[in-house]
Amino acid sequence: MFDDILVPTDGSTCAAVALSAAEEMAKRYGATIHLLSVADARIEDHTVGDESQHAAHEAIVRDARENLSAEIGVVEAVERGLPHEAIVEYADEASVDLVIMGTHGRTGVQRYVLGSVTEKVLRLAETPVLTVRGEDADVRPTPFEDVLIPTDGSDAANAAIDPALDIAGAYDARVHALSAIEPLSMGVDVRSHVIVEALEERAQAAVDGVAERAESASLGPIETAVEFGEPYRQIRNYVEENDIDLVVMGTHGRSGVERFLLGSVTEKLVRTSAAPVMTVRQPENSGD
Repeated sequence: MFDDILVPTDGSTCAAVALSAAEEMAKRYGATIHLLSVADARIEDHTVGDESQHAAHEAIVRDARENLSAEIGVVEAVERGLPHEAIVEYADEASVDLVIMGTHGRTGVQRYVLGSVTEKVLRLAETPVLTVRGEDADVRPTPFEDVLIPTDGSDAANAAIDPALDIAGAYDARVHALSAIEPLSMGVDVRSHVIVEALEERAQAAVDGVAERAESASLGPIETAVEFGEPYRQIRNYVEENDIDLVVMGTHGRSGVERFLLGSVTEKLVRTSAAPVMTVRQPENSGD
């Protein structure tokens, strides 16, 4: 499923962590890594010419390649433009299967601000995007042992099931499926047993659907859970309590201005999760 992996790089610690994660996956899948450095067209350096700027970004890509195992196939690229646009365009034109990018870990209010380039790529890319925490470039990623699929049974959530199961199969990882029920969705009278039972049945059906898909892929049995509470908090708590190594979740396919609005659950989880998060976009011609 993942034959070509794109890693945008600017020589930063975040990019180095993303590269380590990409190397691990490339070895697992026998994939080619595309290293892309983008010269930001908004930044003009009048002290050097375009050729020198291009050479500087070539050096960034070359340094990144030198940190990869020789056994991994590598494609080197340097583009000029707005970084997020160049990354998304390259992903489309090169038909890569996955983009891996680093994010900055933050605390307090600042945790709700992603790096602008990563955030925009997440919002715009049709390609699955894997974000990894970028605090320490010396920490090497370990193989995924526990993979979590959050689900509400929607088409958007279901878009993540196949990629998640493929990764679980490649890593011989345990699969977890979690459905979190938002209290506000129960209405004013949260004591209504009818409402609660209906929501629980729907959530249980969602995780059971993942379990059935996993069984069909010879990956069962899996761990399933239904929790009540704010979805992103329940997912984050589950990640921490069950030592989840990877979260794979779907996002809605959108066009125009709407593509700049991630689903709030996905957005908050990407910003705060200790585990890497892979977002998989629902095809735009799919229903809700």
